[in-house]
Amino acid sequence: MSLSGNAAFRRLFNEIGTVDHVGIEERVAKYGTRSIKKASKVQGLKLAVSMVDLTTLEGKDTPGKVASLCQKALSPHEGLDCPQVAAVCVYPSMVKHARRALGADTAVRIASVATAFPSGQAPLKTRLAEVRAAVEDSADEIDMVINRGAFLAGEFRLVQDEIAAVREACGAATLKVILEVSELETYDNIRAASFIAMRAIRPGDFIKTSTGKTSLNATLGNNQVMLEAIRDHYLDTGVAIAMKPAGGIRTAKQALTFLIAVKETLGDAWLNNARYRFGASSLLNDLLRQLEKEKTGAYQAPYYFSEAAESY
Repeated sequence: MSLSGNAAFRRLFNEIGTVDHVGIEERVAKYGTRSIKKASKVQGLKLAVSMVDLTTLEGKDTPGKVASLCQKALSPHEGLDCPQVAAVCVYPSMVKHARRALGADTAVRIASVATAFPSGQAPLKTRLAEVRAAVEDSADEIDMVINRGAFLAGEFRLVQDEIAAVREACGAATLKVILEVSELETYDNIRAASFIAMRAIRPGDFIKTSTGKTSLNATLGNNQVMLEAIRDHYLDTGVAIAMKPAGGIRTAKQALTFLIAVKETLGDAWLNNARYRFGASSLLNDLLRQLEKEKTGAYQAPYYFSEAAESY
């Protein structure tokens, strides 16, 4: 890193503070010791279902596969009393197919990754054009990736200006800013990137851990760092920013532990899908499996539940 980059980081850390790494690890370890039983567990499982952004982001995605995803989003499991998911998340070219499958009168939102996802390595005008195209095709939400190279070089103004430009291109659509935490290297950097993003977005927009395309995605640790940044930003400004961990959350037990972290750090005001989401593809079926177990007392085989998105 350049000397100018070091100076930029020092100035920012002096302003926002650094992270107590040991304290974070001790705090998240305690979340795993919390026990949720019976009615509270069912409530938590249903809440987690309502927070899922059901996702397919593969090169082999087709209109038929997206239609299957949308059907799963609208009706997660026949005969099981559970809510619809929050959103479906697809590539920009699939937004119009998702809208056709969901229809206009639905609470399930359409999220689209953009800005040269997952690398972000395209000219800004290309990234902005992709955002506008997705919004024109009726995307309700845009998930963008930040310029990690610029961030690590200490070019914070550039990073913030690019986020602001994407925010403007989104219009009325909600923006989720992906930090790609595995490439930011330290908790201090994750906190810094969170603040840079939050200063460029609107109340109700999100900061998000990951693209799901790297080896390390959402963990309780990096989730906690971002939750605490949201808390500190809110206490300082009164602006409520939402949060989305993505990638690596596959089990109901993990999801409930993440929700405990939200409740104990930000409180009940963040325990809804307007302020907290899970970016996931395989999580939903485990949540459904656990709900079925709470209802019948028996675990069903995995094949009892439909795939989130089948190949066509």
